[in-house]
Amino acid sequence: MRLLLTTGIALLLALAPLRASAETYPSRPIKFVLPFGAGSASDALARIISSELTKSLGQPIVIVPKPGANGAISAVEVARSAPDGYTFLFGTNSPFAVVPNLMKSPPYDVLTAFTPVTFLGENAFFITVHPSVPAQSLAEFIAHAKANPHKLNYGSGSTFAIVSAALFAKSAGIEMEHIPYKTEPDAVVDFLAGRVHLMNLTTTTALPHTRAGKLRILATTLPERSPLFPDVPTLTEAGQPRFPIIAWFGLAGPAGLPPEIVARMNKEMAAVLANPTVRKQLQGQGFSPRSSTPEELKAYMVEQLAIWKSALKTAGIPQQ
Repeated sequence: MRLLLTTGIALLLALAPLRASAETYPSRPIKFVLPFGAGSASDALARIISSELTKSLGQPIVIVPKPGANGAISAVEVARSAPDGYTFLFGTNSPFAVVPNLMKSPPYDVLTAFTPVTFLGENAFFITVHPSVPAQSLAEFIAHAKANPHKLNYGSGSTFAIVSAALFAKSAGIEMEHIPYKTEPDAVVDFLAGRVHLMNLTTTTALPHTRAGKLRILATTLPERSPLFPDVPTLTEAGQPRFPIIAWFGLAGPAGLPPEIVARMNKEMAAVLANPTVRKQLQGQGFSPRSSTPEELKAYMVEQLAIWKSALKTAGIPQQ
């Protein structure tokens, strides 16, 4: 009897810190690690969301860009962090679905290295050219590219930009050279200078430069025209097939994240994404916000792994 009582007391004492931790969470700043650099769509979206999330959690959200290796660097940092609820991957399809397919030896197993928290939404991309390219439409660009094989190039600052441009070139029957960059803002410097001819850009980057006349949008990868660019046709309207891939975001912590913390962050993120003011800001960046349960995000990741594997193969992009 005395042994059982002693054991029971010891168990309660062991659980007490865990209960206290869950009840007082968060008690210090939370870190959102990003797969792309400052000024990218990831950075803009994370800052909009974290501004409101800081109010509800009562602790600041620290944005930490860790670009490189198509998002693998950021993912590895989060996967190796302590599962205490203070480090999350504000990730995209790049670390969650592309890296596991693109790398011969991925540095993590995406389905076991992370604890899914919530889906965040999809992002819009636009096929954009430098004004020096004599094309006012997608059809004119294709004709120009066919008349000048290997003389045009396309830049990329994300895996969606890489794969979608390769799929476009293949379906259109054109040949362009690929110039990869670590992150979109880096690529745009050369794009604005005319050293890059075509890019698939996020709204965050495309909006100011196209409105200033420094770049020209030919089509959107969205299934419908964007309210931000109502005169820009969709791919299908421009005579090309839609891409089988989309650009998306999700929030995940390292494996072993306590269920109580997952539930708290999921609840808070759902409230932020439903906030009318936040939604308006996100939509102004071409982002379609949408939350989910952790289980729904996990199922979506499994689905996206298969979709991106097929897309990479169709685009003719070999493993690295």
